[in-house]
Parts: sequence; C-alpha cells; structure tokens
Amino acid sequence: MNDVATSDEATQLLPVRMLNEFVYCARLAYLGWTDQEFAASADTVDGSLRHRRVDKPSGNLPEEPDEHQTIHARSVALGSPALGLTAKLDLVEGEGQEVIPVDYKRGKRPHVQGGVYDPERVQLCAQGLLLREHGYRADRGWIYFSGSKERVPVEFDEALVRLTLDSAMAARETLKGEVIPPPLEDSPKCPRCSLVGICLPDELRFLKQGGDPPRPILPADNRAVPLYVQSPRAYLRKDGDTIVVEVEREKVAEAPLNEVSQLVLFGSATLTTPLLHECFRRDIAVTWLSYGGWFVGHGVGFGHRNVETRSHQFRASFDPEVCLRLARGWVSAKIANSRTLMRRNWRDDVAGCQPPVDLLDALRLDARHADKATTLETLLGIEGAAAARYFRNFTAMLKDAGELAFDFSGRHRRPPPDPVNALLSFAYAMLAREWTVAISAVGLDPYRGFYHQPRFGRPSLALDLMEPFRPLIADSTVITVINNGEIRPADFIRAAGSCALKEHARKRFIAAFERRLEQEIVHPVFGYRISYRRTFEVQARLLTRHISGELPEYPNFLTR
Repeated sequence: MNDVATSDEATQLLPVRMLNEFVYCARLAYLGWTDQEFAASADTVDGSLRHRRVDKPSGNLPEEPDEHQTIHARSVALGSPALGLTAKLDLVEGEGQEVIPVDYKRGKRPHVQGGVYDPERVQLCAQGLLLREHGYRADRGWIYFSGSKERVPVEFDEALVRLTLDSAMAARETLKGEVIPPPLEDSPKCPRCSLVGICLPDELRFLKQGGDPPRPILPADNRAVPLYVQSPRAYLRKDGDTIVVEVEREKVAEAPLNEVSQLVLFGSATLTTPLLHECFRRDIAVTWLSYGGWFVGHGVGFGHRNVETRSHQFRASFDPEVCLRLARGWVSAKIANSRTLMRRNWRDDVAGCQPPVDLLDALRLDARHADKATTLETLLGIEGAAAARYFRNFTAMLKDAGELAFDFSGRHRRPPPDPVNALLSFAYAMLAREWTVAISAVGLDPYRGFYHQPRFGRPSLALDLMEPFRPLIADSTVITVINNGEIRPADFIRAAGSCALKEHARKRFIAAFERRLEQEIVHPVFGYRISYRRTFEVQARLLTRHISGELPEYPNFLTR
C-alpha cells in the first residue's frame, strides 16, 4: 500500500499539504506547487523539528485488517488517482477497519468555532477520504497541537467532505494554469508567511493601486556570508559540516557550511566533488573568477525549476517594445543615480563647493533623453555620452586624487591602465557576479537580456539589472576605499600597460564591497529599510512579475 504514493501515476497527484495551503492562500499554493518556490522560516523549521518523531515510519496499515486488529501506524503514505490526492499521514489509530487519522501541528489550539481553522480541517478530511478509498471507515480525525498538547476532534460530516472535494477540484484547476492567483489584500496572514519575500503582496498592491505603503519585509536571521578564496593553490574539501581550506596540504582556514551563503573561487583554486555536491544540496552558489577577478561562471545544483518564468522572459526578450521600455528605464536610472552620487561626493579645495550647475543639468537632460529614446541604438549613444561626462569628472569625488597618484582621465577597460580603472573593473565584475546569483535564484536566465544583446558567455540580464546599481554599489565602493585610505597606489601591480590589485589589497576591497551590499537603506519606492543585497532579489522578483503580465510597469531603483 505504501507504494501507491511513489508510483509514476502518484507523482502527478496533489499533496494534501498543498491543499491545506490552497485553502489558506491560493497564491501561496501556486508559488509552492507550480513555481516550486520555497523559503525556510522560523515556523517551517520549528514545524520540521516537531515532526521528526512522527516522520519516522513505524507500525503497518494492513491492506486487509482483521476485525479486531489494533492499528497504530506512523508516517503512512497513501494516494488515490480517483481523488487526485496523495498524503503522508502523521499517525493512524484504530481497530479493524475503523480508523482515525491524527495530524500533528505546531503551536497552540486556536479558540475558534469548530476548534480548528478550515485549512487544517480540509487537510485532515482529505486524509480521511484517502483512508476510505483504501477500504477503511474514517468518520472523524484528531488534530494534535504540540504547543498546548491538546487533541481537537474533527468530524467528517457532509459539509466538510463537500468543502474538501470542491477545494481539491479548484486547487487542481488553479495550480495547473499559467495565471498566478492575486495576492491577499492587507491580510494578517502575509507577514508571517515564509514566502512573503517571494510573493511581495504589499509591494504589488502598492505599485498597482497606491494607498498605504507596504509593510516591511522582516529579514531572516541569516548569518551566512560569502566565502572568498583567493589563493590559486587553495584546495577546498568537506569535513562533516565544515569547509576546510588547505594550501600545500596545510589547513589555513575553515568555515561551517551553514554560515556560507556563496563560495567564490579565484584563479585555479579547486574543490572536491563531495564539497561541490553538498553546496548544491544546500543551494550554496559556487562562482568562479579569474585570478584578476573577471567573472567566469557559476553553478547551483538544479537551480530554479519553474520553466514558466524563463518562458515569460524569452517571449518578452523577443519583443522590441518590451526591450526598449525596460532598457530606457535602466539607463535613465543609472544616469540619475550617477548624478546623485556626484552631488553627494563632490570634493574641491573650496569648502562647500558643489558640482557645476551645467554638469548636473547636462546629466539630468541625459536621463530625460534616455527615458524618451526611440531605439536601442539611440539609447546606447545617450548612455555613452552621459558616461563620458560622468567619468570625465570622476576624480572630483576622490580625495587628493593627484597627490595620491589616483589620476583618472576616463574609463578604459581590457586592460585597465591605471588604479582607478582597475578598481572599477573589479567592482563591476563583482557586481555582475552578485546579480547573476540573484537572477538565477528567482528563476530567470542571466544570459538572456533585454538591453545587452546575447553574446556567448555574457550574463546579459545581469548586466541589464545592475545598470542602476553601478554608481550606488561599485562606484561608491571605489570612492570609499580611496578616500578612506583603504587602498593606496602601492597596492597595485603594473605590467605591460595594465594594472591590477595585489592579493592582500583585493581582500580589503572585497570586505568594503561586502559592507556596501549589507548596508541598509530606505527603499525609495516602498519606504522600508532593506539591504542592498536583499534589494537585488526584490528587484529581480518584480521583473518576473512584470514580464508575466502581473505588474504593468517595472519600478526602477532611483536613490533619493
């Protein structure tokens, strides 16, 4: 009987726990079942811990029980093609053919009519219907609340059975469709939902209807941080739940796996297959950079499994109007944010001196022209002119640029000829890597862009979405490390007309870049505090909502 839920046919059945989520919130069920989204929270982790005992199979549910046989079976898997449902029952008790399903829940019993909320009642009733399909009599069940240590009875009366069957039918129709259900409106359910940062109910409502600003997204207590490994002779291996870093067979560092969010390897640093498998199992992205810091690629297990998001992306990327509309917004936001950065960081011998009015006016005009460009080619020209204007005045934001040998005449790449260009190139490579990871995590393809045209090996969408953040993250970090004296002229290697950071200085720059990503700011659209790194995820998810047709406009990030 336990083979029913693992057969090929049963893999198409709807899990009863998803039926619970559908009755609770149809959008939550769609995100979990159709889009394959999941995010752990304190509630989900606590629920998993409390289920550890009942998740261990014990006892048997016989196919043909004796009339007086006592039944006490845990973690019983059942499925029914007729009902279109499958479930793993926490506990089944009874005698003979008369059985009672028992479902375990965290928390305390709610004091509501019926003793239990509808999602839990429907879930338990569905378990009872599955037992009936397998020849048992199940007229009632129990829900055990571990927080208050109480069992609450639930009768499987005609009204509850009809509600369960109707909900199952509605869930199957909704979850196999291509249109995601709308978010709940100002619901008290949303703030504690583990998928609130993916669903973005308040943000979507605010962008479409206005009204009260969104409730803040409560950040998870996540102490995981990226682990950067620079030595080309580094060898990484797994030792239990720890990453061990060795250089020439000597251990130089170690890090617990649950404290690592990303693994970043420079040059020819290597890692073992068991460690790579464990990183993939834990959804820890592994990214590779050249020794000089150029982004080479990344890997992350199966990645996001929702093909519909990528289908929306590819359809939209072949629509010239969509591409132009998105590109105009990104370039205009980039120019506007560059102008703001220049206003905030302008330095001069005269105290209180501000950037020239004609420079600020020209950048403002560039942003307006970008917002009205009629072709991508025209937009490229506007962006190039604005970038030349911006970088021509970049040294005005650097402290004693000439005296510290940080002279900078303009942006030059491949190879960068001076320290400022070397820092900017490294910062942009780091930013592209961060955006590639964020984009992949939400189910988009980082290599299919809208503004940057596809080119082999180039993460075009990452380059698109990072445009408004180039001045805010990359340029700002470069200005900070120079003005604070964290990076000095002696920290560079110069050879054959190129310039690159030395290893010890690169470590300091990476630390400054990470500080910038973790800095909390007030989101200019939603008004709540959020880190830049978390902002990347929010912006990427808003793009998925826009290209799927759920959000009419993509909101660009314009700093105040």
